[in-house]
Amino acid sequence: MTSMRVQCCVAGGGPAGMMLGLLLARAGVEVAVLEKHADFLRDFRGDTVHPSTLDVLHELGLLDAFLKRPHQEIRELAGQIGDATVTIADFTHLPTRCRFLALMPQWDFLDVLSDEARRLPAFHLLMRTEVTGLLVDDGCIVGVDATSPEGPLQVRAPLVVGCDGRHSTVRERAALSSADLGSPMDVLWMRLAKRGDDPQRTFGRIRAGHMLVTLDRGDYWQCALVIPKGGIERVRAAGLPALRATLVDVAPFFSGRVEALASWDDIKLLTVVVDRLVQWWRPGLLCIGDAAHAMSPIGGVGINLAIQDAVAAANLLAAPLAAGTVSCDDLRAVQRRREWPTRATQRMQIFIQDHVIAGVLGRTPRQLPWVLKLLRWFPALRRVPARLVGVGFRPEHVSARRS
Repeated sequence: MTSMRVQCCVAGGGPAGMMLGLLLARAGVEVAVLEKHADFLRDFRGDTVHPSTLDVLHELGLLDAFLKRPHQEIRELAGQIGDATVTIADFTHLPTRCRFLALMPQWDFLDVLSDEARRLPAFHLLMRTEVTGLLVDDGCIVGVDATSPEGPLQVRAPLVVGCDGRHSTVRERAALSSADLGSPMDVLWMRLAKRGDDPQRTFGRIRAGHMLVTLDRGDYWQCALVIPKGGIERVRAAGLPALRATLVDVAPFFSGRVEALASWDDIKLLTVVVDRLVQWWRPGLLCIGDAAHAMSPIGGVGINLAIQDAVAAANLLAAPLAAGTVSCDDLRAVQRRREWPTRATQRMQIFIQDHVIAGVLGRTPRQLPWVLKLLRWFPALRRVPARLVGVGFRPEHVSARRS
């Protein structure tokens, strides 16, 4: 068995893990990020990078490199209910450097972060290295057991940070309890070809009792069909032809190309979970991002909450880690800083789930909900959802000094 020692061990090379690793290494903290996959190329991950995150990239001097990569810029979000189209959010008035949502495959976003981080001598990225357990000494977490291409590995560190997603191994091994807030829906992800005469705006569509979100990936559409919670077996029992017909009913312009969904292997199930840890930490360990709070896909805010967690954690922990004095009070301060925006965002998502999405699954509204009518009548109100989605409840800014 091989071993290494660092000042911070980060489990998971997703948005939270890569951002935290980059920020800590910039501050001179020796950090190892352990990522179980060989690369970042996973489809059907969140692609929306919000204005608050673009501000962080600007503060790091990475915004130009980010924007040079292929992406789409969304300045308005629109929804279609039946034959009525409503603009829901207008980002052009936000008090941010970039007044748009950027749609970019997550692997490109992670490449921007990892390319910058690899330039720092304090940063170590271990690919194909999966955390399997925690090292405990007198009740304190002191590192992790992992598997690597070279065999078993132990990484010892004064702090382990779980950034390994909603199915977090770190969270499970640490026996941290969570509160399940519930969700009435799951999501089927799939891709369909894009044509030159397709609608150019990103839409949420509600028709015939179904809801479909289409994300522009440049040469194809990444599609998310919302289904009732636990409804996948009913969908499968109805068969692929019925699913294809549903897609065409909701988005008629897909007619003639849904046959590309040739098997169930072309369709991925996202089981929607909305939860959060009661306590995000224990001595020597902290969870952030989805490992601390799984978000609904509503608003596409999951990546951005994870990034904000990472920025706050780096701001609060870089100095104690560099001094070798990280304490439970320091970890508690991270949760205290990020718990309120997490709760507020989840509260907003649950309201939309319960009062909008649950109501339209299985039926089509005969008229626009009153909230959408207000957005139609008073365009200035579109700035409110834009602020909630694009900036959030407590945007973070980089304050950890570069060493």
